[in-house]
Amino acid sequence: MAKSTFSKTSSMLPWLGLALILLIADQFTKVLILGYYKLGDATYVTSFFNVVRVHNSGAAFSFLASASGWQRWFFTAIGIAAAIFIVWMLRSHPGQKLFSFALACILGGAVGNVIDRVLHGYVVDFLDFHYGNWHFPAFNIADSAITVGAVCLILDELLRVRKTK
Repeated sequence: MAKSTFSKTSSMLPWLGLALILLIADQFTKVLILGYYKLGDATYVTSFFNVVRVHNSGAAFSFLASASGWQRWFFTAIGIAAAIFIVWMLRSHPGQKLFSFALACILGGAVGNVIDRVLHGYVVDFLDFHYGNWHFPAFNIADSAITVGAVCLILDELLRVRKTK
């Protein structure tokens, strides 16, 4: 017997709640960075970590950041399409805990970065890790949530494949 629409919606609410918490944390930290840092400002925290203010008009690792501006709306559209697809997937599979956790993380992060693109034309990054001459590109809470979600999706698939053997 199929679940009712209400049952599917109510069972995905915790996952939407998680996405909302991640979105709020992301946007709150970005508001702090925008309020207290000028572009390029940095605060030394440890020998391997700084808080900085960086604007990324591209995608991950500043991919297409130097394009003429079309990338803002292209990445916004991709983020919106991904959010719609993720909500549909959450509605279809709310009982799969690891899978739904992963999707909720990706959803919260994607919406956080879409909000930045719409409001500012760029994504605000501020977490800056480095060691010696090695330097990782700055990122934010949304990027972290997307990364955790992607890792969990891979883990979920590996566990699913392993279970079927």
